[in-house]
Amino acid sequence: MKLAVTVVVLSVAVMTVLIYQALRQELRLRSLKTRTVESNDAVRRKEEAITEVKKKIVELKTEMEAANAKMDELRNRKSETEKSIQEFETSLNSCNTEKEEADKKKKEVWETLTKLKDEQAEAKKKAEEDIHTLKQQILDKDKAICAFADTSKEEARKLCGIAEAAM
Repeated sequence: MKLAVTVVVLSVAVMTVLIYQALRQELRLRSLKTRTVESNDAVRRKEEAITEVKKKIVELKTEMEAANAKMDELRNRKSETEKSIQEFETSLNSCNTEKEEADKKKKEVWETLTKLKDEQAEAKKKAEEDIHTLKQQILDKDKAICAFADTSKEEARKLCGIAEAAM
């Protein structure tokens, strides 16, 4: 009987160990299944996040390409603007030199004109003096002639300025 009790106790002990092992494995399997499901969910979420990031990357690439194209266009415009500014500056410089030359010519013309006016005024003054002296000489000659002229003649009277009534 002792043997039977020992066998039963041993059987119960082995069964208990087996039940304990089976329960432990079952719990471990459940936790593994739960972790697997959670891992799958996490992987799926990460894959979705990756696809969203890829979409954003594609969108950003297209935006960046558009921005690069716009920057290239702006650089071209800037270079064209700088080129036109240089052309305008050279044109302005040439216009300024032409203006300075024209001002110099204008000044020279004004100086020449002023000199000519002064010379003309002097010549006019000299001519008037010459005319006055010539008139005076003519009057002096006329007076000298009047002293010897016959006042009975009309021409002599006109020349001498004698009125007819004096006769």
